[in-house]
Amino acid sequence: MSRRSLTLLKNLARNSNASSSCIQTRSVTYMPRPGDGSPRAVTLIPGDGIGPLVTNAVEQVMEAMHAPIYFEKYNVHGEMSRVPGEVMESIRKNKVCLKGGLKTPVGGGVSSLNVQLRKELDLFASLVNCFNLPGLPTRHENVDIVVIRENTEGEYAGLEHEVVPGVVESLKSLKISFVIESFDFDVTRSVENSTRFVPGVLESVEFRSLLTASLESTTRLFLVLFESLKVITKFCSERIAKYAFEYAYLNNRKKVTAVHKANIMKLADGLFLESCREVAKKYPGITYNEIIVDNCCMQLVAKPEQFDVMVTPNLYGNLVANTAAGIAGGTGVMPGGNVGADHAVFEQGASAGNVGKDKIVRENKANPVALLLSSAMMLRHLQFPSFADRLETAVKRVISEGNCRTKDLGGQSTTQQVVDAVIANLE
Repeated sequence: MSRRSLTLLKNLARNSNASSSCIQTRSVTYMPRPGDGSPRAVTLIPGDGIGPLVTNAVEQVMEAMHAPIYFEKYNVHGEMSRVPGEVMESIRKNKVCLKGGLKTPVGGGVSSLNVQLRKELDLFASLVNCFNLPGLPTRHENVDIVVIRENTEGEYAGLEHEVVPGVVESLKSLKISFVIESFDFDVTRSVENSTRFVPGVLESVEFRSLLTASLESTTRLFLVLFESLKVITKFCSERIAKYAFEYAYLNNRKKVTAVHKANIMKLADGLFLESCREVAKKYPGITYNEIIVDNCCMQLVAKPEQFDVMVTPNLYGNLVANTAAGIAGGTGVMPGGNVGADHAVFEQGASAGNVGKDKIVRENKANPVALLLSSAMMLRHLQFPSFADRLETAVKRVISEGNCRTKDLGGQSTTQQVVDAVIANLE
């Protein structure tokens, strides 16, 4: 090859590299259908405590982005006996809801409105994404866990009733209070004696041997009995397993871990595992494994990066999601939502019933990051991915810079200062 030809080739390669470096790349997410840009109505429930502060933060950012959504706002509070009918009608019409925390009374006869929403709308899957945010120091790195929790049954079934005066039945765990002459003491024990009472449904009965022994050995006995019912069904177990594997498949996740206590709850949690194993066979490209819930919590604290997608029954998922959130940076920064076949409700990912302290509300120092990121999830759910990307990028940039953080993240900024910083970083 002549020297002139070699020179021409070198110049051509140099020009080609220069041209490619100037090309601006933009990810092609989807081709919208005509009318997809029309504004969408979203039901907004500010909720209790810090809820109005953080939902207002979302409203401000959405307005600044000119996001194609508008809110139908309703005041709902945790002490209400039920979610008002007009609110449920709005959610059913709009299909999507954004909510702040609704305070759940401890004890008493008032049920959780958070649980009521999930049941009435059949929001069978709760999803919490726990991940490290760049610039936010945590004990562990490379944490990116998605906890998918069955949302409608298990210990949250709420099947409690008074069998006879002084005996309240719920059939999961039992607390028996005895009063014998002047001595008061409590006995709490789990006795595995699960039985099938409907095909595909398990009822755990865990008190009978303890009760029988106590009655035989005790005189002057005043018995107060509390049971808690754990319901596991084949239908719901398969449904949540399918959702977990489908999520992993669509999001290029490599592993799904089923969390259980089948070494003790052999039939109830055994049915859950059986369902997960059946679904796993249909996804050979995704690694499937199982872990007992107590070991899971220890492994989360010691080596959280080993987990990818986790699928759990109701109660375990609540514990696992909050543990993972604490490891990855705190509940104030973890997004989440609840989804069913027809509706979705987005909220702070972990501790949705935690509405914050009065002092935080008075000082206007609630952390809006979790709900802002949940709003980005909502925007993707509504097929507005570019708006979701802009919002998520702005939030992560504010956290990474470290100049504007609320107290739970090591700063002293107010909610409004964080909002202003996010708006300033919108592209």
